[in-house]
Amino acid sequence: MTEKQKNDFFYVCSLIEYIARQTKNKRGTVVRALGERGIEKQLHDAEVNHCLSFEQVSDEVIEHYNIPEGNFDTITNCKYSIPSYMDIGKLYCIMIEDCAEPGKEISELINIFMSFISDRISDFKSDVYYQNPSYLECSYKEGYLLD
Repeated sequence: MTEKQKNDFFYVCSLIEYIARQTKNKRGTVVRALGERGIEKQLHDAEVNHCLSFEQVSDEVIEHYNIPEGNFDTITNCKYSIPSYMDIGKLYCIMIEDCAEPGKEISELINIFMSFISDRISDFKSDVYYQNPSYLECSYKEGYLLD
């Protein structure tokens, strides 16, 4: 991936995380609502949208793709501070870069966000987010958290 592509994926992954938190949805639910074409559009628009607030872009995406309010709230009852949506976006970006075959980054983004690992990363009452990205990638590829 070029630096521009990395930045675009970082932005879109952070946006997905932000939208999921705003709508209380699993990250896979947001990705499913966007679909491949919607993700392609967000990647295409990322260079311009990153100049706008996440709130504005998020509101527009939620409205355009009719993303409903969910009940996957992993933030409200957290006892300690949680990673920012950009911290999580960076983690997903690293995983996509490391796991995707060249030219298949969008498919890998969809697969990662739709997999079990996304829900586990989003469980801020656990320490999964803080694990080494290599461990998370290996767990993702195996389909379960490795011991």
